[in-house]
Amino acid sequence: MALSAEDIRDRRCQRLADEVGAVTKPWHDQTKVALIYPNTYYHAMSNLGFQAVYHGIQQRDDCWCERFFLPDRDEVDFYHNNHLLSLESQLPLRDFDVVMFSLSFENDYLNLPILARMTRMPLWRQERDAEAPLFVAGGICAMLNPEPVAEFIDVFVIGESEVLLTPLLDTLNQGLSRDDVLDALVRQPGFYCPAYYQPHYDDNGQRTGVDVREPAPERVRRQWLADLNTSDCRSFILTPHTAFGTMHLHEVSRGCSRGCRFCATGFTYLPPREKSAGILCSQILPDLVAQETAGLVGAAVSDYSHLEHVSQSIRDHGGHVSVASLRIDSLTRDEVAALRDGGQKTLALAPEAGSQRMRDLINKNLTEEQILAAVGLLAEEGILNLKLYFLIGLPDEQVEDLDAFIDLIKTIRQLWVEKQKPFGRLGTITVSVNPFIPKPTTPFQWCAMDTQASLKKKVTQLRKAINRLANVQLQVESLRSAELQALLAIGDRQVAHLLPLLADGMNLKAACRNRCVDLNQLVHQPRRREDLLPWGVIDSGVNTDYLWNDYQRSLLGQLTAPCHRACTRCGVCHAQKEENV
Repeated sequence: MALSAEDIRDRRCQRLADEVGAVTKPWHDQTKVALIYPNTYYHAMSNLGFQAVYHGIQQRDDCWCERFFLPDRDEVDFYHNNHLLSLESQLPLRDFDVVMFSLSFENDYLNLPILARMTRMPLWRQERDAEAPLFVAGGICAMLNPEPVAEFIDVFVIGESEVLLTPLLDTLNQGLSRDDVLDALVRQPGFYCPAYYQPHYDDNGQRTGVDVREPAPERVRRQWLADLNTSDCRSFILTPHTAFGTMHLHEVSRGCSRGCRFCATGFTYLPPREKSAGILCSQILPDLVAQETAGLVGAAVSDYSHLEHVSQSIRDHGGHVSVASLRIDSLTRDEVAALRDGGQKTLALAPEAGSQRMRDLINKNLTEEQILAAVGLLAEEGILNLKLYFLIGLPDEQVEDLDAFIDLIKTIRQLWVEKQKPFGRLGTITVSVNPFIPKPTTPFQWCAMDTQASLKKKVTQLRKAINRLANVQLQVESLRSAELQALLAIGDRQVAHLLPLLADGMNLKAACRNRCVDLNQLVHQPRRREDLLPWGVIDSGVNTDYLWNDYQRSLLGQLTAPCHRACTRCGVCHAQKEENV
């Protein structure tokens, strides 16, 4: 049953009352910023990037920020017939000067038409008048490929908030008109204003070029923070109404040196950077109460140089340590023991592929012996449950690779049972399987996604074998959802016309037919080196030739070594040096 208006008000007040660390201040004569995470409060307040931006805005004397969230499921009926208002003061969106969206997941694009309807604001950029707030979007999706929602957004922030939030807010505070704000931002590095870029297509819907209007640059270069020690990215607001409850989340590193060829996070946040142990401890320990848990966050937490030192400092302070997942080849017994003592009963490993050929193709740089050694270590240290992450539908995947996948799961289960016997109980092994989705800025950005028919056959083969194994559970992401995510990840501006239909419940194929979008061409066909990619306007700093050459190495089964300090091969560090000259 949907909640009443009074129940919804009480829920909002309770959330605000339970928030620890939220900033309140007078708001008169300030730039009024609406911060929107296109999902529910539960998910949004677990996002460190969202919290960091909110905190950064609230620290300024000339800005005032309030938050908007998608309503919970039992609130939807109310908000469809009424106005979605800000969490703090219950103000309408039009009362704000600027609206900032945090785009972390492509599937959240479907919520943008819903939010526009609930806030009574035009979704399309060209339909908003001069008095409407400026729509700004940031987050990893903005850095990967902003084109699917480029018709909705005025400005995309291409880079990290520590570098770009200040110049953005400084420009907004100059009292300029909408057009003058865009003209000022487009001249600065890291801001992509879609109105200055007009793509054009041939009769077959193929992208043939982009007209760029002055003074916009041909490509917008991503901006990143050189010294992570100057960042304080953590949980500024603790609340029990989130995925992580009141766990203190702290970023320990950013970027990853491993070079897994499918991983957008690994390439988008290059170069790898980490905080010093001293800085990190100074941020964690003062607010950590005994028996509380500090969650360490990063693309590759197990690779963090000072992990053991920081973990021990937290334990000496009376706290517990939690990490999202562990790197198989850098796992230590002390780390596992610390996590176990902190109350973690389930730990996750990511072999990603079942055969050695596939692991080499994706540059995972792992052997079966290393995988089994890590599994044995977790079991010996008393971890009750194991979660394993795998991909299917990888480029050039064959039946033999699926057979090797099944054999690996059987071997892991046999080892797990053997090592768990001394404890007199057997936990659950969860095998989480996701279809491979090509992502921009990676060596696999030219790959096609496997077809639905092929993926269904592979899932059937896995279910038939794995469901027979006691204490082993197979979890498979929805194939339809994965196909939609692929379209949103690698599509162009045509995709924007699908989103209102999809948000209203139309299925993907019907929506594509309705808007004459060729789903097969966009998602299930490989791209050529000379093709104009929709996200080509974004310069991640990683040389495109490097990505293409690494893609060719993958097809030959050749590994690429991790990047290291003073490495110049991909170009990202050199690009930043040039930018700063």
